[in-house]
Amino acid sequence: MTTQTALAADQRRELFEMMVLIRTFEEAMLREYHADKSPGFDIGAGLVPGEMHLSAGQEPVAVGVAAHLTTDDAVTATHRPHHIAIAHGVDMRAMTAEIFGRETGLGRGRGGHMHLFDPKTHFSCSGIIAEGLPPALGQAFAFQRAATDRVAVAVTGEGSANQGAFHESLNLAALWKLPVVFVVEDNDWGISVPRAASTSVPSNADRAAAYGIPGVRVEDNAVESVWQAAGEAIGRARAGEGPSLIEVHTLRLWGHFEGDAQGYRSDLAEVAGHDPIPTYRDALIADGVIAEGDAEAIRAAASDRVEDAVAYAKASPVPSADDALKYVFAEGARA
Repeated sequence: MTTQTALAADQRRELFEMMVLIRTFEEAMLREYHADKSPGFDIGAGLVPGEMHLSAGQEPVAVGVAAHLTTDDAVTATHRPHHIAIAHGVDMRAMTAEIFGRETGLGRGRGGHMHLFDPKTHFSCSGIIAEGLPPALGQAFAFQRAATDRVAVAVTGEGSANQGAFHESLNLAALWKLPVVFVVEDNDWGISVPRAASTSVPSNADRAAAYGIPGVRVEDNAVESVWQAAGEAIGRARAGEGPSLIEVHTLRLWGHFEGDAQGYRSDLAEVAGHDPIPTYRDALIADGVIAEGDAEAIRAAASDRVEDAVAYAKASPVPSADDALKYVFAEGARA
């Protein structure tokens, strides 16, 4: 693999800004989701009904990988997709409107937060475990056939590494030497099942060897470590050297879904102390990249962007019931 050059100060600041933007968005979604679901939690109530999976703690994965991509590259994500979408440049207003089920959303309010599709940035996600890997292969195959240097990135969870689609995708990508990078987010929990109770190997990166491709595990959930590993893998893909597998040992700060009491977690008391954002902020301050006041200004700017998106979503129209079948079935199938 190619060794990356060290990050410049402005690049480090940009990584931090993106991590803060993502966290600010997720905190706003947490607030809006729970705003009208009390005093008793009702998953079907409120402006944002249904399940909600938030990505607080996993920002380093999204930001470190997306820093090497353009919106001409394709990205597929999981049911926990907001951090990946934001880092890849999906329009925040349209995404928020989709989460709120509004007509101005990415899918005109029909898909919700687990089904975000943005052709402008070649981003998609799915609520089905490991479902994003085969579409990433299709896009990588198209990029290869067109003789471009575009790449596809498939982000998935450690639980999906036990699915057939994961292994089939790695095999075909290696066989055809496709320009695709597989990124596994290992947050230690497959819903409520600890990794050790479901996976026979200590690192899914080790599974890359079975398909003859490079595999690396990033253990520290640090954005610069992810940036390094992703840069090497994406560089290989662009150069026509085929696929790679990266696993990042990341962190799920909050529940699997909102409303999850997390009674199964024995590590909850320690979780907040491993938050990657204050850790990175402190490192940047210590290195003279930012000052305390800069960090506060970055947070304020992120809040302005996020609150604008929330206001836009709330002011957008709800789809008409008369249009319930629009964009769902072909016209000829309605008769």
